[in-house]
Amino acid sequence: MNRLLEVLKVSFRLGLTSFGGPIAHLAYFREEYVKRRRWLTEESYADLVALCQFLPGPASSQVGIAIGIGRAGLLGGLLAWVGFTLPSVVLLLAFAYVLQGLDVTDAGWLHGLMIAAVAVVAQAVWGMAAKLANGKATAAIAIASAVAALLVPSPFVQAGIIAASGLLGWRCLRANDAQLSEPLPSTISRRTGAYFLAAFGVLLLALPLLRTAVAGHGLALFDSFYRAGALVFGGGHVVLPLLQQSVVPAGWMTDGQFLAGYGAAQAVPGPLFTLAAYLGFVSGPAPNGIAGGLLAVAAIFLPAFLLVAGALPFWNVIRSKPAFRSALSGINAGVVGILTAALYDPVWTSAIHTGSDFALALIAFGLLVAWKLPPWVVVAVSALGGIALTYI
Repeated sequence: MNRLLEVLKVSFRLGLTSFGGPIAHLAYFREEYVKRRRWLTEESYADLVALCQFLPGPASSQVGIAIGIGRAGLLGGLLAWVGFTLPSVVLLLAFAYVLQGLDVTDAGWLHGLMIAAVAVVAQAVWGMAAKLANGKATAAIAIASAVAALLVPSPFVQAGIIAASGLLGWRCLRANDAQLSEPLPSTISRRTGAYFLAAFGVLLLALPLLRTAVAGHGLALFDSFYRAGALVFGGGHVVLPLLQQSVVPAGWMTDGQFLAGYGAAQAVPGPLFTLAAYLGFVSGPAPNGIAGGLLAVAAIFLPAFLLVAGALPFWNVIRSKPAFRSALSGINAGVVGILTAALYDPVWTSAIHTGSDFALALIAFGLLVAWKLPPWVVVAVSALGGIALTYI
């Protein structure tokens, strides 16, 4: 019980203070779990991050879940997720509640939030490309992935891009020959892990069929957000186009409402996947409101929990394979390409219409990259800038 409460307490504090996106979250986790509490070694933490980057879903949340499982079992993993996501879920539900019934389509502050999204995604592309696509082969994979995502904008194409990038990495990239670290802590048997992986696959295949056979917004909502969490590699920013294509064309909300939530998600701590709380709140017919928000959050994070719990028992064997390490490098480069395509559509095309818009985006980008200001500060500055643009 003491370990469970400890996991919840530490993860909740991280959920309150972890601004800056998944890469920043991983730095916060390293400081807390590795350097301060010594729950795992530096090498084991790096391998755990590699596993969660390979799995689809929110990488930082998956790392937290895995550390919670290693520390206090499956319930520890669940409490680690609850603690880390709860603050941002509550804040985004409150944001959606304040906005309900208001016509914010032409609001200047909303336009400023949309412009802030341009700067934040551009920063993510910049940083990830420098780290994950800095060679000729990986850059080629990233560019080809971006081209494919732009020419055929479909969630299923994204999954194909990830698979093709992994295949190219396996065939064309040199494996990382670094010495393996000690085994990662895990309290789950291989049989139990196999059950979790099977549940992930069954839900992924069965939910679309049930949605077709059984009408109802609740099932459609759960299917859309479960699929988003199950098919997206690379963390929060890459889920943006998949979510947008799931909720806007269906008529559940407008582009303006969607990007308002995205901007708000940048201003709160914790994982970007908690954007689902806002989207579920404002989406279409019932269930919406708080029930819709909580349903969407549960659906989008469920694949992450099933995959982490299922993969941990097998990871210590798989990670020793050089071919797998090569495939992982290709997948990371493909993620950079998908994110680059998302920067253009829908983020850029929805926000940048004039030279003044571009000027504000440049200011926001400079504040993030050169002055290293926290994203929530940049979001606030951009919202004020959007209001100012209405008077120019």
